[in-house]
Amino acid sequence: MADATPYVLVLYYSRSGQTAEMATQIGRGVARVSGIEARIRTVPAVSPDTEVSLPRVPDHGAPYASRDDLAGCAGLALGSPTRFGNMAAPLKYFLDGTGDLWLNGTLAGKPAGAFTSTGSLHGGQESTLLTMMMPLLHHGMVLCGVPYTEQALSETATGGTPYGPSHWAGTGDMEPLSEHEKTICQAFGERLATLALKLR
Repeated sequence: MADATPYVLVLYYSRSGQTAEMATQIGRGVARVSGIEARIRTVPAVSPDTEVSLPRVPDHGAPYASRDDLAGCAGLALGSPTRFGNMAAPLKYFLDGTGDLWLNGTLAGKPAGAFTSTGSLHGGQESTLLTMMMPLLHHGMVLCGVPYTEQALSETATGGTPYGPSHWAGTGDMEPLSEHEKTICQAFGERLATLALKLR
């Protein structure tokens, strides 16, 4: 198993599809780098009831992430829609169960970054990205953002920050990712994959 292809785990929660599309674009960026691949995974919604209310395998989209997916990654891209300037509860719930990985330093030294989608242009993109970085720092991961050498970051009129890719989805009908947003997502994926190989 030691010679298995390393991977960047693109781990996200998405309710209306925009964050999922960002994950796909980040995966395309990872695919630009030879010797590493993207593993795209999601997390199930959380429920206030105490019964199992979702199937073990989602009906569509990416498979649910396992703790082994996280433990074995060479790099991590963490994505969520904004929820009051923070990540959505399902993703936080998944991360809250990784205390043993933290205790063992399993993720220490691996590159990681965050991405998000918001309904309003100033709806907490940057605060969401920054708060999503907190558990990554506690795990000892090396933070990766998007440098201003990526031209699309200076040209975008929608989403995109140096803290990580972002998407402005709009408050009515959901807006598709702009070309600048796609470019930033792909550049982020490529950068994460390159760093992951260098830090292995």
